[in-house]
Amino acid sequence: MSQLQDNFGRRFHYLRMSVTDVCNFKCTYCLPDGYRPDGKPKFLDLNEIEHLVSAFSQVGTQKIRITGGEPSLRKDFTDIIRIIKDNDRINTIATTTNGYRLAKHAQEWYDAGLRRINISVDSLDPKMFYQITGENKFDEVMRGVDAALEAGFERVKINAVLLKGLNDKDLPRFLHWIKSTPIDLRFIELMETGLGHDYFKAHHLAGADIKTQLEQAGWQFDTPAADDGPAQNFSHTDYQGRIGLIMPYAKNFCASCNRLRVSANGKLHLCLFTENGVDLRDLLQTPEQQSELIERLHGQLAQKKETHFLHDGITGVTQHLASIGG
Repeated sequence: MSQLQDNFGRRFHYLRMSVTDVCNFKCTYCLPDGYRPDGKPKFLDLNEIEHLVSAFSQVGTQKIRITGGEPSLRKDFTDIIRIIKDNDRINTIATTTNGYRLAKHAQEWYDAGLRRINISVDSLDPKMFYQITGENKFDEVMRGVDAALEAGFERVKINAVLLKGLNDKDLPRFLHWIKSTPIDLRFIELMETGLGHDYFKAHHLAGADIKTQLEQAGWQFDTPAADDGPAQNFSHTDYQGRIGLIMPYAKNFCASCNRLRVSANGKLHLCLFTENGVDLRDLLQTPEQQSELIERLHGQLAQKKETHFLHDGITGVTQHLASIGG
């Protein structure tokens, strides 16, 4: 089967697959009021996930990131990892987690086939961590980070959303941490969503400001790999860890796009901030539907826009980032 490619020559090797909208944290930039289900959601089951993974693997997908909500809230999370591991075409299995179950399950997930893990730690100050996440679980999450390092993951990344007036003074503390700790620290520029306009105005901090500080301190840009995400990564000879910056408002941010999203209810999203999504679920029921599913994927790639429209204040249908595994 031919590689997924859009009309702008971008090839898509990377799938972000959400398996639940549910999250047990109340992060101010994502779900400040906590998770509120719309009716009784029915998320993709294991058979549907297997068919989805199979189809994407046949059109060039090599990396799958399991996202949420909080993906580890699913009781069959380890089974999901094993399903992906059983597909020989998938080279890299990753997940993004708030880390609350990590201390207990890191080794189990690694043994099942998970190899890369992103953990959300928006502040190294326990009080600020609580203020941002709504949960007093800083120590628990940090024990999870230690467990991930001990389990032997290929890459352990820490995600921190840049928030003016909240965690913007944490950079020296983060730098001190990664001086002797082999983790990737990723600062994510706050993105405006449908429900977050006022929050964005109050707390948006340009990632370019952090980039300037890093370059002035001797951090060097790292050439990205083909299946890397959107971060610009930097390394320094005096530090064991690396720093990545995700700057969606930067010039040409979308030029290197290599990833697609499927929501927990089986909708394909060509971009986090553009459209309603295209239902794939009707073609995830039997193995015999694979050819038709692949045909639908190729057809939709022809509709992908060259860029998002965040600079114009257009956030599409995305009301909050948990809704489609942002």
